[in-house]
Amino acid sequence: MTTAVLEAKTTEFDVDDVEYLRHGDKPLLARVFKPRGPGPFPALVECHGGAWCMSDRTTEQLRHRYMAAHGIVSIALDFRSGDEAPYPASVQDINYAVRWAKLNARELKTRPDLVGLSGQSSGGHLAMLVAMRPHDPRYAGIALPAGSPMHDASVRCVVMSWPVINPFSRYRHAKRAEMQTPPPAWPKSIIARQDSYWGSEVAMAEGNPLLALERGEKVLTPPAIWFQAHGDTMHDYKDVESSFDGNEPQRFCANYRKAGGSIALDYIDMERKPGASPDLSKCGDMFGQMVEFVGKHVKA
Repeated sequence: MTTAVLEAKTTEFDVDDVEYLRHGDKPLLARVFKPRGPGPFPALVECHGGAWCMSDRTTEQLRHRYMAAHGIVSIALDFRSGDEAPYPASVQDINYAVRWAKLNARELKTRPDLVGLSGQSSGGHLAMLVAMRPHDPRYAGIALPAGSPMHDASVRCVVMSWPVINPFSRYRHAKRAEMQTPPPAWPKSIIARQDSYWGSEVAMAEGNPLLALERGEKVLTPPAIWFQAHGDTMHDYKDVESSFDGNEPQRFCANYRKAGGSIALDYIDMERKPGASPDLSKCGDMFGQMVEFVGKHVKA
């Protein structure tokens, strides 16, 4: 049995911006962090956070650089923002990016069977949604170049950091918080961005990994891990409209396992203040645990 090369020690890497997709005259770039050496290496297609409407391929570079320094190709994506194109536009871009990575695996120093997905916050939601529904015709509607070998968007694993796993409940959670006296600062911007990206609660419920599991949809459940910071009321909260006795992370993991998937939920030594961008330099050993998880699950 052969395995991907996964360097436990720090290694050198190269960084390049590559156009992976174009919409009209607008290119979408991937910032590719490639370990030096022949490989093949495991690869993570990385989805940034930002409430579906902000940020880009550069904002979480500490994670991407760590992955590459430890033998994982990190493919940090730009994709269409909710401010310019609503759901499911970004899901289509990410689905395509997974297939693009497989098509270009040799140049990326990986193999088609060594590709996983990773994402933070709304990017974690997008990563899991693509992984669970890789063959959804809406998501897979952008074709690879004519004459290309066939590839789908299925992946070997999913790595998530505080994902917005249930956009529907998070929207209502924010709405309730906004009604407090006085209201906290974070709901106003969250509500506006969810409105911009989703357009309706119906869409929030449909494009929803947690509710898809509770509806009994037939989805894929690759090995997954959820990293959760403490004090994070935007992602780690109890849905008061659900009978589940636990917060949303526990609820999703219970349903994922019930559907046959393997998922770990790790609370990390890091505080998340609502409404503030997370400081990834203070995430403890999260990156090291990510590398360990990929090494365990991405094998030939």
